[in-house]
Amino acid sequence: MKKNILSLLSLAVILSVTSCTVEIREDADMNGGGSTGGETTGAVLDGTGTLTGTLSKNTLVKKGNYSLEGIVKVPEGITLTIEAGATFTAKTSVGSSLVVLQGGKIMAAGTASEPVVFTSDNKKPGDWGGVTLYGNAPIKAINGASKALSEDGNNVYYGGDNPNDNSGSLQFVRVEYGGKKIGDGTSETNSMTFYAVGAGTVLENLVSYKGTDDGYEFFGGTVSGKNLVSYGNYDDAFDWQDSWSGQNNSNWFAYQTAVGNFGMEIESSGNADNTAPKVNGVTLIRAAGTKPETAGSIEISAIQFKKHGSGIFSNVYIDGYKNTDGKEAFAVLIQDAATETEQVNKGKVVVSPVNHVNSDNLNIWGYAYAPNGGKTFTSDAAVKKVALTPGNWATVNGVDLLAALK
Repeated sequence: MKKNILSLLSLAVILSVTSCTVEIREDADMNGGGSTGGETTGAVLDGTGTLTGTLSKNTLVKKGNYSLEGIVKVPEGITLTIEAGATFTAKTSVGSSLVVLQGGKIMAAGTASEPVVFTSDNKKPGDWGGVTLYGNAPIKAINGASKALSEDGNNVYYGGDNPNDNSGSLQFVRVEYGGKKIGDGTSETNSMTFYAVGAGTVLENLVSYKGTDDGYEFFGGTVSGKNLVSYGNYDDAFDWQDSWSGQNNSNWFAYQTAVGNFGMEIESSGNADNTAPKVNGVTLIRAAGTKPETAGSIEISAIQFKKHGSGIFSNVYIDGYKNTDGKEAFAVLIQDAATETEQVNKGKVVVSPVNHVNSDNLNIWGYAYAPNGGKTFTSDAAVKKVALTPGNWATVNGVDLLAALK
């Protein structure tokens, strides 16, 4: 894709057309990491304007209302800093998205009462491409490859060698109506996508709302996420591949409604040798009447493991996963014998303790093949739904997205 490199002058022209007051100043701290030994010239967006093209300067966005037009890229060496209360409305007619490339950073510091919000001008699921971060952490793609080509239409190779790589910070950020299929459906974006993102990156108190692909997808990397909400996304609420291995995840909540596939879809791109990610506190709720994207699909279980997918989950609450259109729903579904042999039987797939309620096939794991002895478990009523801080960050159009947790 041809890059539109914005000069400082062109950025000023764009912002003046949209009546934005722009302040250009020297600021040593705009890279989010303090002084770099010399002052860095940057742009300040102060209340209104348009973000577009590839940023060529560190950019500070203050509280206000902004347009996001086209594919906005944050390249290597550039930091996009966003203050609490900033709202970006993506222009749907030009295929908008926000992409932070390897070596670039985003520092989005919302609060519970004043989140950073990304929405669309049409307010419909799948309107735009969502928020994507590329890091420099290790991956294991198909055949153990250390690099792979992204599937988001940007044709970017991802994968690196720094497990502690830092792509910045997303705190109290909400992404609405992002994530969609591209072209023939073989490419796609998600509400939030993390390609090879490292453990130095902070992901906390995030909401992905009504995208037409996954709420969150991790492609390898080592980053962890805390207090993540996936609400009403059409495909899977949480998804990963390429041996993502985040170790410090906690308080994940999925609410699937109207259209939704698996609560969690987990694979390791066929790599038996992987490090199982860990999540403490998972709540997966499927509202009555929720159907998979494709009628008659088996994608209706709470958690699916395939292609050597692994994960160690504790304190899991599963509610509302019912048989649909003749297909059976399970708390856990194992798709292939290799995953059972190399991951389940070696202790790299653990889902315990679990409170499994208001669902079919209670306390039974499902298998898409003849297993070597199926798993059953006993629900633990002591496991409760995750607890998340209420506030504007998790409220859309007056609807409290955390209501099902009460």
